[in-house]
Amino acid sequence: MTRYRVAIVGTGSIANHHLQALNELKERAEVVAAVDVLRERVEEFSKKHAIPHFYTDITEMLERERPDLVQIATPPDTHYPLIIQALQAGASVLCEKPLCTSLAELDHILAVEQQTGKYCSSVFQWRFGTGGQLLKHLIQTEGLGRPLVGICQTTWFRNHAYYEVPWRGKWSTEGGGPTMGHGIHAMDLFLWLLGDWQEVSSMTSTLDRNIEVEDVSLAMVRFKNRTLGSIVNSVLSPREETYLRFDFQRASVELTTLYGYTNKHWRFSQPGSDQDAAIQQLWQLTQDQPASHATQIAQLLDSLDHGAEPLASTATVRPTIEFITGIYKSAATGQIVQQGSIVAGDPFYNHVSGQLAPRT
Repeated sequence: MTRYRVAIVGTGSIANHHLQALNELKERAEVVAAVDVLRERVEEFSKKHAIPHFYTDITEMLERERPDLVQIATPPDTHYPLIIQALQAGASVLCEKPLCTSLAELDHILAVEQQTGKYCSSVFQWRFGTGGQLLKHLIQTEGLGRPLVGICQTTWFRNHAYYEVPWRGKWSTEGGGPTMGHGIHAMDLFLWLLGDWQEVSSMTSTLDRNIEVEDVSLAMVRFKNRTLGSIVNSVLSPREETYLRFDFQRASVELTTLYGYTNKHWRFSQPGSDQDAAIQQLWQLTQDQPASHATQIAQLLDSLDHGAEPLASTATVRPTIEFITGIYKSAATGQIVQQGSIVAGDPFYNHVSGQLAPRT
């Protein structure tokens, strides 16, 4: 088993989740460097966590340290150029969501992966918990019958002070509101479980926060397997909750949580008049792997061991970014958006807002 050299780029609050996860996996990974544009912050972070080297320039770090894996924990607008630079330097990448703010950028990341033979993964840790993994298996095998109806709600609360951070609430730097920055984890799990989506119709609005982007979005989605779903993303909800529900022909499965989940957050139900012990037996959560950075990074290291594509690679998360782009396009145009319809030449291909010019 190889022990991988890891560098963390960005030492704000989310970097602590990465470091905690890597500490749990210290037999397999060694943090050799940290990078941040603020020297005082990266120096303090490195000293606190006994990281041997710190830098304010990623180019210098990549040249000197030659890490196997770069974990990016910076604001959204910086993700894309940092991913490209790390891949071209010969490192694999794990990046916080979203990987980028356009399908054009995402497709360029895919092209660079092919050129370098390295992979980029998105932090979509909700795919990796025991409950999500079991439900994915049951959907693939139709153990509960066909999925018929789905609900996905991210109803959180972010006050006005939250948006005083300069990069938040702007299309150019955050890349969207709760649709892009908050509900993305629940939506990714929802979409990953139910499979290819076919079409989406949506509304977005900025109802109460003084920001450029939306503070609430509502969407209806039809999947290719005919499942119908509803999605709500909000930062205006004082009682915070993340709720997903899947109604199958033979049972319902629900997840009620906030920022992550373990087995205790799931609920399984059958029709009161149609109980089936064999169906009940299918929902057996024998392990309890949480939906966490550590769980995802462990599987990412497994993929590095075997030279395999990771389970949340750029290619496999593209449908989620395309879906989010579809929500924004449908809300802006008042039209139903079909999967595969947002292509080069469409302004929404160049940025999820459909308003910004592509980067050069």
